[in-house]
Amino acid sequence: MKFLKLSLRTRIFISMIVLVLLASILIAAVSIYQYKEEAEDYHRERLERKEERIQIAIDNVLKSTTYPINEDNVRLIFRERNRIYQISEEHSLPINIYDLSGTLLVQSEGNFLEDTIYKNLNPIIIDTLESQYNKRYLVESERNNEKILSSYTYISDRKSKPLAILNLPYLEDDDLITRELFEYLFRLGQVYLLMLFIAIIIAYFLSKYITRSLKTISDTMDQTRFDKRNKRIDIGDASAEIYSLVTAYNSMIDELEESAVMLAKSEREAAWREMAKQVAHEIKNPLTPMRLTVQSFQRKFDPTDPTINQKVTEYSNTLIQQIDTMSSIASAFSNFAQMPAQKNETLDVVKVVRLALDIFNEKYIIFPSEEEELIVKFDRTQLIRVVTNLVKNGIQAIPKDRTPKIIVEVFSEDNNAVITVADNGLGISEDMAKKIFEPKFTTKTSGMGLGLGMVKNIVETYKGSITFTSQVGKGTVFKVKFPK
Repeated sequence: MKFLKLSLRTRIFISMIVLVLLASILIAAVSIYQYKEEAEDYHRERLERKEERIQIAIDNVLKSTTYPINEDNVRLIFRERNRIYQISEEHSLPINIYDLSGTLLVQSEGNFLEDTIYKNLNPIIIDTLESQYNKRYLVESERNNEKILSSYTYISDRKSKPLAILNLPYLEDDDLITRELFEYLFRLGQVYLLMLFIAIIIAYFLSKYITRSLKTISDTMDQTRFDKRNKRIDIGDASAEIYSLVTAYNSMIDELEESAVMLAKSEREAAWREMAKQVAHEIKNPLTPMRLTVQSFQRKFDPTDPTINQKVTEYSNTLIQQIDTMSSIASAFSNFAQMPAQKNETLDVVKVVRLALDIFNEKYIIFPSEEEELIVKFDRTQLIRVVTNLVKNGIQAIPKDRTPKIIVEVFSEDNNAVITVADNGLGISEDMAKKIFEPKFTTKTSGMGLGLGMVKNIVETYKGSITFTSQVGKGTVFKVKFPK
């Protein structure tokens, strides 16, 4: 499980190294097994060749002997003139001859160990020789940590009648083959050590090459956002699998972009529909009293009435007042809909804020700025609009039974310019705080509530932010922050 948690690149690297190591171990094991098989075949074939030559030498002895050829004379025939010793020395192999019942008759005086010679043969050997078609039996044994391969065959006369049993104990000397095996494994180890070094280098670059495209895809997918335009992936030459993955991602990006466009369009349409409803509602409010005033004037109009001039004046003032209300609604809607242009003028925030406050005649608006100069890049008109809207909002939030007080401050905070507008109004409740920046939300009895929404729109256009803190019944502090 821990292996699966590793990165794909690490897993590819480890897998290739392990594959080379397993291949080297497997080839070494096969080589050792093959050498053992070849060694066994070599000893068997060598014993068989010696056995054939010794049988020929024994046949020559039987042909040249003066003794009658029978079972009783086998001992005398092979001891005559030390013929068995001559054959043993000639072929460098000990020779033992047993009678057909398994009793030792003759043995050569070689350097072979005495304890390898049986005085009497195992009955199993005798029975096996009698039952086998080729009349040959091999026995493998081990004594003193040495392997011995013994061959048992019949010695026959000219008529193929068995006279005795020939035993050739062959010592399997594997020193030469073992040395060759060690030399071969040493050379093989050197080759595989070089291959392992090469495999490590190839595995490193190959795993890096394989995962490079996946790393590119991963990094691009990490940067994918629904609310912005995402880049398509272009990795050039790649495998079919990577190409299919990239194609699927690019198709997803295209669909995501189309969905984002449709969603944005739908949200804009929904917002404008809501705005249109609000504007229609606000326009209907002054139209109703205007209609009632006109209808009342039509019914009560009397040219001979001595107070007709006063009534006409009241009528006119009522209509003018309602018309002004409708004009302010249209102006507020127009100002909100108009996106501010980023002129990025170099200006002094302290100077501009003071200029914006000059249009207010209220004596309770205080501007105790400690900064003599605070240079930023901002649009002068839009900055004046932000300040005036926040101050107006503060003035309207103060009840008539309270001594009004509004404090406007400008200062630096880290690498930002900060403007705060504090009032001692009614404050903002938690329920209203969630909706305070919505374009159509207002707590006043008149107006559309577009001021704070417009301020937020302007500030965010210049990569700034607007926040507020409020205590119900005590007042609110709005804080505008934007980069210098």
